[in-house]
Amino acid sequence: MILYPKIYLNNVQQITYELLIKNNIQGLILDVDNTLIDYDKNMPEGIKTWCEDLKQEGIQFCIVSNSNKKEKVEMVANILKIPYIYFAKKPLKAGLVRAKKKINLPFEKIAVVGDQIFTDVLGANRCHMTSILVEPIKEKDIFITVIKRPIENYIKRKYKQKMKGEKTNVYT
Repeated sequence: MILYPKIYLNNVQQITYELLIKNNIQGLILDVDNTLIDYDKNMPEGIKTWCEDLKQEGIQFCIVSNSNKKEKVEMVANILKIPYIYFAKKPLKAGLVRAKKKINLPFEKIAVVGDQIFTDVLGANRCHMTSILVEPIKEKDIFITVIKRPIENYIKRKYKQKMKGEKTNVYT
C-alpha cells in the first residue's frame, strides 16, 4: 500500500549503516519537524553524532522540509552540515526530486525519513524511494498535523497488524 512505510522505527538514530546497506541505501532525505527537532526547535541528544557517523561511512544527506520557515530549516541544516530544501510541499515530488539531484544518487538508493505518513511516506513511495517512518519526537505539533495524526495512527495500527508474524521492519 502506498501509505505504508518500507521501514518503521522509533527514531532516526535507529537508522544504522548496516540497515542502510541491507536495504541498498546510500542517501537519506530527512524531514525536520518532529523528526530532527521538536516543536520548540530542540534537537535530541545524539542526532549530530549519528549524522556525522553515517557521513563518515559515505552516506549522503539532504533535508527536505515542508516548513516555510527558512531560518529554522537552515539552522538544522547548518548544525548537521548538510544541504536543505524548505517549503517542499511533500507529498508532491518536486522537492524530493530536487534533493535527489543534490545528493546525486538514483531514486532506488535513497530513503526518505520522516514522522508523517501523508507527507514523508507518501512522497517517498510516489518517487520510488525507500520510505522510513519514525515516531514523532514529541506529541506537540502544528495545527494541521494534529488533525492528521488520528488517521495516521489508524494506518500505523493496520500496518503493524499486517507486519505481525512476518519478517518485519517494525521496531515500536
